[in-house]
Amino acid sequence: MSSTGGLAARYVRSDVRTNKGVHLALTALLVLSAFLMATGAMVAERLVGSIDRLFEVAQPPDFLQMHRGEYDPAALEQFAAEHPEIESWLVEEMLDFDGAAVSWQHSSTGASGNISDSVMDNLFVTQNSEFDFLLDEAGAIAQPAPGQVYVPVTYQQRYGLAAGDRLTIKTDAEPLGLEVAGFVRDAGMASSMSSSTRFLVSEQDFQALEGAGGGAAELMFEYQLVDGAAAGDLQRAYEAEADLPKNGQAVTIGMIRLLNALGDGLVAVALMLGSLILVAVAVINLRFVIRGTLEDEVREIGAMRAIGVPQRQINTLYLAKYTALILLACVLGGALAVIATAALTRGIQVNYAAAPVGVFAVLTPVAALGVLAIGVLLLCRGVLRRAGKASVVGALVGGSTLSDRQIARRARRGTVRARRHRLASYRGSRVNAFLARLDLRADARQWALLPIVFFLLSVLMILPMNVLSTFESPRFGASMGAPDADLLMDLQLSDDVDQTRTDLLAALDTDDRVSDVRVLATELREVPGDEGWETLRVQVGDHAGAAVQYLHGQAPVPGQIALSVLNAERYQLATGDALPVRNADQVSSAVVSGIYQDVTMAGYTAKLPGEPSTGAAGYAIYADVTPAADPATLAAEYAGRFPTASVIDREEYLGQTMSFVTSAFGNVALLAVTFALGVAMLISGLFLSLQVKRDRQRMGVLSALGFSRREIIGQVRGKALAAIALGTIAGVAFSAAAGQWLVGGFVAAAGLGITELQLYPRLPLVYGVYPVVLIAAGFLVTVLVTTRLRGAPTSTWLRG
Repeated sequence: MSSTGGLAARYVRSDVRTNKGVHLALTALLVLSAFLMATGAMVAERLVGSIDRLFEVAQPPDFLQMHRGEYDPAALEQFAAEHPEIESWLVEEMLDFDGAAVSWQHSSTGASGNISDSVMDNLFVTQNSEFDFLLDEAGAIAQPAPGQVYVPVTYQQRYGLAAGDRLTIKTDAEPLGLEVAGFVRDAGMASSMSSSTRFLVSEQDFQALEGAGGGAAELMFEYQLVDGAAAGDLQRAYEAEADLPKNGQAVTIGMIRLLNALGDGLVAVALMLGSLILVAVAVINLRFVIRGTLEDEVREIGAMRAIGVPQRQINTLYLAKYTALILLACVLGGALAVIATAALTRGIQVNYAAAPVGVFAVLTPVAALGVLAIGVLLLCRGVLRRAGKASVVGALVGGSTLSDRQIARRARRGTVRARRHRLASYRGSRVNAFLARLDLRADARQWALLPIVFFLLSVLMILPMNVLSTFESPRFGASMGAPDADLLMDLQLSDDVDQTRTDLLAALDTDDRVSDVRVLATELREVPGDEGWETLRVQVGDHAGAAVQYLHGQAPVPGQIALSVLNAERYQLATGDALPVRNADQVSSAVVSGIYQDVTMAGYTAKLPGEPSTGAAGYAIYADVTPAADPATLAAEYAGRFPTASVIDREEYLGQTMSFVTSAFGNVALLAVTFALGVAMLISGLFLSLQVKRDRQRMGVLSALGFSRREIIGQVRGKALAAIALGTIAGVAFSAAAGQWLVGGFVAAAGLGITELQLYPRLPLVYGVYPVVLIAAGFLVTVLVTTRLRGAPTSTWLRG
């Protein structure tokens, strides 16, 4: 055993010295695969651990209901008494201030501004005493002193705030100045998809804000359950009670956890999928390298078998090299993954919590690397096992790794090909191109490596960029339930909301820079549920002109209703079905006209036609602007004129709402492009170096027949370019045809109310520039590798 081990070690050292370039390229590819696999696993583990840690300390509610307006405390008491699954519950009082009324000033530089450009509701609250705690940067329950405020982490990052800065809240009486004591992590409202965020103040300052006026009172009814999995059942029971307050969004713990994890979760998934693609590339190349190595050393293998060396010992000898390479790759890739994970999870730790380093923090990347190593070693063993079936005589005499039956079968096929493609019968003028095509056909299995690899790399490069451009596209909002408009104006319930709506519409009507103004009122209706009548939030207005994309059906007309995907699934309805709708004890039947996707209001929305009434829960006003006007400038102007209205342009709205994806996914997309180009050059160099070495005798024969060195090099380059271009074009076509289905399937499984995702790629970039750059990278390496042939003596080619 020790002699075998020593022999294996000497063989590994000798072979690595002989083929330094090949093994360096192969090791680099394995290191990249291990790096991505370990990084993806570690990011996923850190994300889950951080969220679990945050939830463990913050104790978010299993079900919450937002509400504005009056409510009956007795009804809440009775509901809690009738449901023993409720472990505890509370009512959180909040004050919503418009962003223009909340200003900040840096203590270090004196720079100042406000948060009017934020689309979120700014809720000022006090610390809860039972559950749903807001945590500071250290993960402790924050307790502000009078005159202090804890600001949401999202605003810390957006405006560069620091402890000691000043925050001033404009009220109806006089401004209230507070010192920033720190920043809070909010388990319930951490995602950018959440419509609200919370500022934490002391009880004394909250009462001062409440007494001074200027903020809209809002309530949140929160419930913790004995079993959090029953949150959906409690929500249905809650909505079936007519006396309970429901003028606001309802959210369950499942949606809270999903929204928190989605942005960085996409990073982990993308990294691991990218790793799988690189693993596939590595496996394909390992197979090629192992077979090439065996063909180069087949006579030595035949000699060992002829003198009685068992095939198992031969396999152990050759497997030792790849075991050493894989172990080295796992160590290097794992070490790099630790560094990369620290950078990628920096945002996770800021937004959530620092996950404790436990057993799973070590086992998760080790298990991922173990799966990678075992898979590659099994592949190596399989190739070696097939080589072990080769004929001893064929190995010693002909230098073949094939069995006798395979040799005979290949000889018959070669004879047929020779008769079909005789050079003497060729009448064309492009002899070099003809020979290149013949060579590609004859060695199709070997040359198939390049198109397969470039197919995978083009997919790796294109799909992440397509996802990123989709979430950044203004058209994405229309496909997610929001009207396609340049300006979005949101008016929430306040004392003068109807007057503000009137004044705002009058201003828009006289502004020649604005066109196509649409008003939608958010109102409450009731529909039959599992436990009686349930509350349904609907948008009432003229939906015919909105550019909302419907999965099925069309916009509603009088007597009809359109439902979001989640509501259609909830009530098991399809287009053409009738839905009883109750409004103030009047029941009417509405036919489902269409079903659309929506990610707002937790995905549970509906649309009714009609004239928006006064006294609604809120209003959404959409408008387009003329080509000469700037939407961002108009948004800022109207936000200043109507401080109680949230006015924002479409690009800013989508940028803020989808920042949880775009900010996290942008780096991944860039990483994918970088890796794809790097691996393309690496594999091209590795393949062509081995292929040129293998084809030396063939090139020597061509040289002896009178072909010039330039013609021989041109044949090699032509074959490589054809293979690279074929694989890249196939990858582009696959990404265009099936990429949407693959990405859409993953997003649909997330349960966000998106069942079909339309990708919006940047066509010139993704299907023009990227493929050309990928092909150019591969061909550049081809030129560099084949340039070495110019100085090589042709006499050595014939010796092999």
